[in-house]
Amino acid sequence: MSREGVTPQSEDFSAWYNEVVVQAQLVDRGPVRGTMVIRPYGFRMWELLQADLDRRIKDAGHDNACFPMFIPESYLKREAEHVEGFSPELAVVTHAGGKDLEEPLVVRPTSETVIGEYMAKWIDSHRDLPLLLNQWANVVRWEMRPRMFLRTTEFLWQEGHTAHIDEDDAMRETMWALDAYAAVARDLAAMPVVPGEKTPGERFAGAVRTYTIEGMMRDGRALQAGTSHYLGTNFAKAFEIQYQDEAGKLTHAHTTSWGMSTRMIGGVIMTHGDDKGLVLPPRLAPYQVVIVPIGRKEQGEQAAAEARKLGAAIKSMGIRVHVDDNRPQLSPGFKFNEWEMRGVPVRIELGMRDIENGVATVARRLPTVEGQGKEQIPLAKVPEVLPGMLADFQAFLLARAEKFRDGNTAVVDGWDAFAAQVATGWARAFHCGETECEDAIKADTAATPRVIPADAPEETGTCVKCGRPSAYGKRVIFGRAY
Repeated sequence: MSREGVTPQSEDFSAWYNEVVVQAQLVDRGPVRGTMVIRPYGFRMWELLQADLDRRIKDAGHDNACFPMFIPESYLKREAEHVEGFSPELAVVTHAGGKDLEEPLVVRPTSETVIGEYMAKWIDSHRDLPLLLNQWANVVRWEMRPRMFLRTTEFLWQEGHTAHIDEDDAMRETMWALDAYAAVARDLAAMPVVPGEKTPGERFAGAVRTYTIEGMMRDGRALQAGTSHYLGTNFAKAFEIQYQDEAGKLTHAHTTSWGMSTRMIGGVIMTHGDDKGLVLPPRLAPYQVVIVPIGRKEQGEQAAAEARKLGAAIKSMGIRVHVDDNRPQLSPGFKFNEWEMRGVPVRIELGMRDIENGVATVARRLPTVEGQGKEQIPLAKVPEVLPGMLADFQAFLLARAEKFRDGNTAVVDGWDAFAAQVATGWARAFHCGETECEDAIKADTAATPRVIPADAPEETGTCVKCGRPSAYGKRVIFGRAY
């Protein structure tokens, strides 16, 4: 263990992550294996992300709704590929109210089926389309290898579900959702993601096409941070989602679904964190600034009073600030380490000597310029300089993550180079598109095709594994994934 209390990333990244999420007070383990209790500090991060994404969803014309978490088992069976894809993860209720149920009830793993049932009731005419729905909900997928935020039996997410007149309109929706997710990842989480399409072997069960945003974590692994699916008419046919077109003919609607979950919080932790703990981008930090008053007894009380005044001035600038003035039994050094562990972007230290000199000592969680440590800023100017300082820190984290990702991604053509590259990062390689080839690559290297990048240049070549012609006219990103 390091002196900060967590295992260094270089020693054991998984242990580092498991320790940080608990010590930074983001989560606690739930009473049922694979569940988590999201503590207030962690939930505030989710609320900030949720508020931004919810605004984008509503601005694009979607309405929020709420559907039941218990779904008749027969609903899932109506789309064969869908139920087959989810069956290993389902939690099923067979007994309730003191008796066996006539039909088992599935605890919501995703809501395409139940929402499809009601879309069929609500859609009659082409004038009813597009139908743009979104739901904020918890879902259950029985997880065999749980990890907090990343893979838990129960988690929080939003799921968009829409119905459209034709494929063109549905595809516009599918790509809108993907773009929205990429913007949230980049603008809020400072997570540079690669948007693009999944290979057939990685598609959502029941989808015609699946799109993803993939981010690189600080151990070189990939994280699927959001997905958007064009479902074609598969669910429309299963649930008879039909509309009468302008000629009076009954036609099946084209549907989409898309989701982003609390695993984004795990992505933030693993994109930016270091051996001291969390490093939070200001736009997702519960506290953007923490003020630690320094001093004992009467001097401590005077410093705390000045810290509260400064906190009020900072709050008036629209900044989320916390004054750590109610724990006099803890030393300033302990508090500094604690707030570093919890990833607060800016810490302000305020003692009587600072106050007498009319300054505050300001420390960023990470220096944005090499050699830059603490600096003293005139007290009166602190509130006005903080917005720019926080914006700079947000931009610094994004640029730092981009540099790390690009430095750990390589174009490869030979198998040996491929196997070596995916052991520590991402490989851009040609792929034949065959599922059995993907399975062989995974068996040999633990790597999977993460994304066919939307912005990759057109190229032709032969599959890095089997030598057959490339199926996509561009290189595919492979990597080990969470």
